[in-house]
Amino acid sequence: MPPDHGAPFSSALDVAAAYRSGETDPVAVVDALLARIEDLDAEVGAFITVTADEARASAVSARDALRSTGADILPRLFGVPTALKDLTPTAGLRTTYGSAAFADLVPDTDGSTAVRVASAGMISLGKTSTPELGLPCYTEPDVAPPARTPYDLTRGAGGSSGGAAAAVAAGLVPVAVGSDGGGSIRIPASACGLVGFKPTRGLVPETAEEIDISGLAVPGPLAGTVADAAALLDVLALTGRRMSDACSRAPGRLRVARFADPVIGDLPPDPEVLAAYEDVSRLLADLGHEIEEVAPPFGPETVAAFETVWFVGAASVSVPLEREELLRPLTRWQRERGRAATGTEYAAALLAMRQAEQRTLESYEAYDVVLTPTLGQLPAPVGALRDDSDPAADFAAQKAFTPYTSIWNIAGAPAVSLPTGWSTSGLPIGTMLAAAPGADALLMSLAAQIEDACSAPGDPWRRPPTLVAAR
Repeated sequence: MPPDHGAPFSSALDVAAAYRSGETDPVAVVDALLARIEDLDAEVGAFITVTADEARASAVSARDALRSTGADILPRLFGVPTALKDLTPTAGLRTTYGSAAFADLVPDTDGSTAVRVASAGMISLGKTSTPELGLPCYTEPDVAPPARTPYDLTRGAGGSSGGAAAAVAAGLVPVAVGSDGGGSIRIPASACGLVGFKPTRGLVPETAEEIDISGLAVPGPLAGTVADAAALLDVLALTGRRMSDACSRAPGRLRVARFADPVIGDLPPDPEVLAAYEDVSRLLADLGHEIEEVAPPFGPETVAAFETVWFVGAASVSVPLEREELLRPLTRWQRERGRAATGTEYAAALLAMRQAEQRTLESYEAYDVVLTPTLGQLPAPVGALRDDSDPAADFAAQKAFTPYTSIWNIAGAPAVSLPTGWSTSGLPIGTMLAAAPGADALLMSLAAQIEDACSAPGDPWRRPPTLVAAR
C-alpha cells in the first residue's frame, strides 16, 4: 500500500482491495474522507460543492450491497469515493461551471461522465473546483477559493481540473475525474504531483448533446498511480479492464521521439523542468528504449488557429444576457474575440487544426511515443498568471506556462503527465508522453514501466509528504 500521507487510503485500488478483505467498508471510508475535507479543504480549495449527505447515503447502500452480493461480483471500483469536476452536469445538484454567472444553476439531467461513475458504483463526494467555463490553466474562480497544490499552498493547482488534482493530492479522494481541452488534466497533474491521462479523442463515448465540434476536449482520470488512472479510465471509456490489463504488460522496446522547445510562446523552460525531462530521457534509455531528438510538430500559424477555435468555443457558451456582466474579464475578452470571428474564419481555423493534426501524426509516425516536459515552468504562485486588468497579458502568461500540452488535443492523441521530478524546494515536476491515436493501452503500459522504475517498495514516485500530510 502507498504511504497514506495522512489519508485513510491513498489509492482507489487499495480501497477496493480493503473492501474485498473486509478491512473496511464504504461507510468508514466516506466518513473519514468527509472529515478530512472539512478539515483541509478551506486551505486546499478542491471543492465547490460537497455532497456529504448524498455520499453517506450512497456509502450505506454500497456497504449493504458488498455484504449481500460480494465485492468480486460487483464492479471493480464499486463503493470507491471520487469526485466530479464542476463542468459535469449533475441532476438536482448545483453545477456552476466555475462561474458566478451560473452560481445557482441546477441541471435536470446528469452528464454521461456522472452516469458512468454512478453505474460503476463509485461514490461522488461532490463537485471539484474549476475556473470559469474551464478556460484558464489556473483554478481561481469567483465561486470558490483558489485551488492550491498541497506541496506549497502559496502556489496554484493548475487548471482547469485544478480542484480534482488538489483533491487527490491532498488525500481528499483517492481518484477524481477531470477533462482536458488544452491540457486541463495534465497541467494540474504536473502541478500536484499526479498521474493525469488524456485519452484518445473518441475513446470516452459522448452523447449527442455533449459533442465538442472542435474535437479538443475529452474526460479523463487524475490519480496517484498509473493503475488507479487505468482503472478509472476503464470506467469512463467502458473498456472493461483493457487499460488496467495494460499496466501489467511490458511495452517492449520503443522508439521515443523527444523535444523540449516550446511550441506555444517563447519563454525558455525552467532549468529544473529541463533537468527532470533529461532524467526521464536517461531512464527510458536505461530501460532499453531508443531515444531520438526531433523538432516540434508545428509553429505559430497553428497556434493562431487553435486560439480562434478556442475563442469561438468560449463565445458559444449560452450565458443569459443579464448575467454576462458576472463573467470574468478574461472570459469576456475571449468571448468578444470569438464573436468577432466570421464563419469563414472559424471554418478556416478548424481546417488548419485538422491539417496540423495530420502533419503531427505524420511527423512522428516512425516513433511509438513522444516525450516532452508537461509544463514550461514550476507550479505558479496563486494570482501570478491572472491579470484581470489586462486579459491579453493573462492569456499570454498562460501560453508561456503551458507550451506543450495542447499539441495532443489538436492531434486527438493520448497523452499522460507523470510525476517524475521534484524541484530543489519540493515542488512537483511532470513529464509528458504521447502516442498515436488509439495507442492508449501502449501509453498506459509505458507509464506503468516508468512508475515502477521511479518508485520504491510501497512508495510510488517517491513523493515527498505534502504540507497537509500530518493532518
